[in-house]
Amino acid sequence: MTSTDTDRSNAPYPARLEIDYPERLSSVKTLFRIILVIPIAVVAALLTGSLVGVETASESANDVIEGLAVTGGVLFLATLLMLLFRRKYPRWWFDWNLELSRFTTRVVAYLGLLRDEYPSTDEQQAVHLDLDYPDAARDLNRFLPLVKWILVIPHYIVLAVLFVASLVVTVIAWFAIIFTGRYPRGMFEFVVGVGRWSLRVEAYAFLLITDRYPPFSLKA
Repeated sequence: MTSTDTDRSNAPYPARLEIDYPERLSSVKTLFRIILVIPIAVVAALLTGSLVGVETASESANDVIEGLAVTGGVLFLATLLMLLFRRKYPRWWFDWNLELSRFTTRVVAYLGLLRDEYPSTDEQQAVHLDLDYPDAARDLNRFLPLVKWILVIPHYIVLAVLFVASLVVTVIAWFAIIFTGRYPRGMFEFVVGVGRWSLRVEAYAFLLITDRYPPFSLKA
């Protein structure tokens, strides 16, 4: 292994997530969180294409194409093709993916009781999500994006279990906040860690910003 390879392996992962721990949370806001989140959740759903409508069989082909082109609102297929044929990652595509990831993470953090402030559409607030803009010609293999979604299958399996555990922890935390006004610190760190792990997998397989394989870790 060269010194450059060693430096890269020791460097922070190109996708990072930190959420400030709240010392106190509102019991009232927590009690009615599922209602309070609805307006901003609708906005997030419109941006990510998560709203489900009545569809006809004749629309199925378009749905498949749109699903490939945009994954959860993220520009995916266009980025894959640009990397494959031009070895370029347009900066404004990256900026869209970054800001959309930040916004949806703020909404998820609010819904998951991690923060009390209502999610902003543009300010980072207490949710700090950062992605490193890649040098596509130097750092990204043009053919790897074709198989990244297969390579992360082990992560899908582990994350499926972690998501279930995270849901259980969130329910327990809901009761803790209602009665004490506090989110147990260990539970908070676990839920944030699951979000961090998920972000790294998304950055590798769908945002396509790095060729570094995501670590199996909840830690920063």
